[in-house]
Amino acid sequence: MRVEFIKMHGLGNDFIVLDARENALPAALTNETARALADRHTGIGCDQLIVLEPSDSATCRMRIYNHDGGEVEACGNATRAVGLLLGEPARIATSGGMLETTLGDGVVSVELETPRCEWEQIPLAYAMDTLAMPLGWGELEQPVAVNVGNPHAIFFVDDCDAVPLDQLGPEIEHDAVFPERVNVNVATVVDRQTIRLRVWERGVGQTRACGTGACATAVAAMRRKLVDREVTVHLPGGPLTIAWREDGGITMTGGATESFRGSFEWDDFA
Repeated sequence: MRVEFIKMHGLGNDFIVLDARENALPAALTNETARALADRHTGIGCDQLIVLEPSDSATCRMRIYNHDGGEVEACGNATRAVGLLLGEPARIATSGGMLETTLGDGVVSVELETPRCEWEQIPLAYAMDTLAMPLGWGELEQPVAVNVGNPHAIFFVDDCDAVPLDQLGPEIEHDAVFPERVNVNVATVVDRQTIRLRVWERGVGQTRACGTGACATAVAAMRRKLVDREVTVHLPGGPLTIAWREDGGITMTGGATESFRGSFEWDDFA
């Protein structure tokens, strides 16, 4: 059976979107099928595979599979892409919480739920201060831990471009202190309104952009009183505007793009 797909990206963080709201997939999506589709040499290729399903409580339900085939809770850039695809204000249910999208002039905004900062909410393997974790890996020390639907560790450094993220990223991602693994962010605060950021995404590797990483990093910088309550986060793929409101919610605004559409034979990847 042939299945249609939509290829999209948010600032270079790219996705395969399978819309199963009206026509169900031929079979339950396995981690192996997700990994095969995501392979950039023998599949379609993507950072994340997105499946849209019907929902009784939202416009749709979004399921997210990383490049390694593992299912994860949230993806900010993918949420913006889905918001663009839906073409109207929407509520999107994920395993990381309910997200709301609105469309602006060439951009999509996502309303995320209140960030979680307690050690057991990240989660961490044992209790510790999440504002300055007493841990270090090489040159990276004392990260801030934030959960914005998925777990992030944020390191503030003088020059994020100088950090060997390909080496330290996988080591930190798989450290036993993070029982669900972790996304690794290295950030440089430029001024009160500007942050530069690189992200090692769990199950993916380095990405051109990570929406939840930008949100988590902005929250971490705000918790440390390094920046104002609204900042522009510059990632390799482009900028995102992040605002942490007084009511606790986060708004992320940035671009999203549909690249192309196509179809594939399901049995070729099952």
